[in-house]
Amino acid sequence: MDNRILELFNNSEISKKIQRKLPKLFQLAELESQRAGKIGMEVGSVREKIIVSLLIYKFGEENVETEIPITEPEVDVKLFGNPISIKTKSGNSLSGVKISWTVDAQTADEFKNNYYPACDMIYVQVNWGRIGRLYYFPKDVQREVLNLMGKENYIKLPSLGTNPRGVEITSKALQTLINHKNSYNIEIEWEKEEVTFNAFKRWIDLWEQE
Repeated sequence: MDNRILELFNNSEISKKIQRKLPKLFQLAELESQRAGKIGMEVGSVREKIIVSLLIYKFGEENVETEIPITEPEVDVKLFGNPISIKTKSGNSLSGVKISWTVDAQTADEFKNNYYPACDMIYVQVNWGRIGRLYYFPKDVQREVLNLMGKENYIKLPSLGTNPRGVEITSKALQTLINHKNSYNIEIEWEKEEVTFNAFKRWIDLWEQE
């Protein structure tokens, strides 16, 4: 872990900015990913871009690597060369947080057998109308919890006979990470604002330019 990222949590000015702006930006992400009143799967990618943009804003574009090779599937961004995975999940429940997207049961089983946390993790609990948090779990904390609990209790495989949508971290493991003394978090009040949003406006504006 590069300790410079802890400025997000220890610097009151940037922490307050995250508390103030993240709900609005994530609300815009949902509106951008919405069709016929339903939020699409792409919302996760938009949220990820918002968190990466926060890192660029705070630490400078030269210190944030966004072009990650496909050979590093767990890594979403690198900050000062340190790999970070970004996870976001809506709701009060700690279940359903994916650590790998898989296409079949065999691939999921292989992932479980070979898995060992390879990067730090940013996890955002989106909890509209209630309190949620932005968490930071250093790689060493994840490894400690995995070693303590064992893979059977840390990793949840998709049920046999179902359409596999990925390997998850168990809610018990996630709760243990949250409670760990070396994890970090910022409390966020997830309140929505009245927002006028047109998903096509920026594209229309570009068409109108000469």
